[in-house]
Amino acid sequence: MAMSGMRTVTTRFGLVDETPPRAIFRQRAPGLLHRIPRERRQGVVELVHWTYGAGGGAVFGMLPDAVRLAPWAGPLYGLVVWLGFEAGIAPALGLRQAKEPRVVERAAFAADHLLYGFVLSETRRRPQG
Repeated sequence: MAMSGMRTVTTRFGLVDETPPRAIFRQRAPGLLHRIPRERRQGVVELVHWTYGAGGGAVFGMLPDAVRLAPWAGPLYGLVVWLGFEAGIAPALGLRQAKEPRVVERAAFAADHLLYGFVLSETRRRPQG
């Protein structure tokens, strides 16, 4: 959800043209998106993204403690998730974004995935009590 907030900022400032979940719906399943009432589409797109993120968080949680508790693990994991989309999922789905050089947009995606990883990580030590 923190990442979604950051994504709102990057899209509103014009750094991101279209979020990956929205691009997938629009380019690969346009009929499905149009069946959703217009006022609910953004909410559905967000829920899909949150579900994907929760799945990624569950996978991160299953990593061995020796890896997961390292200070670099969360941010690195966030970048790996993003690179997996950029190098694997987007080209496999034939998304337009996979074929275009989008340096600023990709930097914004990398930043929000670093945030995602930081939120997942254990680097934010909980108070001991």
